[in-house]
Amino acid sequence: MTRTPTDLTITPRDRRFGRGLSMDRWWLAGDPVATAFYNCLSATFPKGEGFFIDSVRQFREGTPPRLAGEIAAFTKQEVMHTREHVAFNRRVTDAGYDVTRLEAAVDRRLALVRSKPPIASLAATMALEHFTAILAHELLADPRHLAGADPDAAAMWRWHAMEEIEHKGVAYDTWLHATRNWPRFRRWSVKAKVMMLVTRNFTVDRTRGMIDLLRQDGLSGPRIWARMFWFAFVRPGMMRRIFASWLAFFLPGFHPWRHDDRALIDRGESKAGAGDAVLAR
Repeated sequence: MTRTPTDLTITPRDRRFGRGLSMDRWWLAGDPVATAFYNCLSATFPKGEGFFIDSVRQFREGTPPRLAGEIAAFTKQEVMHTREHVAFNRRVTDAGYDVTRLEAAVDRRLALVRSKPPIASLAATMALEHFTAILAHELLADPRHLAGADPDAAAMWRWHAMEEIEHKGVAYDTWLHATRNWPRFRRWSVKAKVMMLVTRNFTVDRTRGMIDLLRQDGLSGPRIWARMFWFAFVRPGMMRRIFASWLAFFLPGFHPWRHDDRALIDRGESKAGAGDAVLAR
């Protein structure tokens, strides 16, 4: 099985975006559907990132020193992601959106998972981290996804995507450690079932969230649903483009680092170095 590269360094980048700046209501190229997708996704992150941290840290005892260090770096990155998405979500609400129903839906999902044994939270985190990593890959690989976006918002999403790729193996390696005494079929069966459930919930909840936000724009009905489908599966087609990477999760011997896409991190850092991001003071 492919493992996390031994020369990988997980580097928390303490950056801040858009402080004190207003943001257009449809900040992504004037497109209400594209804007709704990213706003809806961001609404999940503050509480979701905290859930990821708690889930992984519950199993850090007894991990090899390298993995323990990666868990610590993962935690620092996720804490800063939480901070920046709180700030971004504040800009979304300042633009006139109410995201309380979206946040309540996240609370309900997390409460259900937390009611189960801790290994269930780790399994959900492992699946969701793969989901976010393949979304991050596609976001950085194709500039069309953020073309015409508010510069500070685009910089924040690219920064987040870089770090999602960088730490994409941490939850999975923690899962492998926590289930090291499980039979291989049991491990595969559980992770496959969890990914199917996570995918179903992600799709349903993000669709409902987008519909909620678009209704606040006075946009609803079959025409807007068709536009949502076009955005997701045709152009730019984020969900279509990640399908092969999503499917790879179910293959024997899967590991997130079977595909080494660190070149995208380097590309993102080049943009940041050219003024794409503002370093925290």
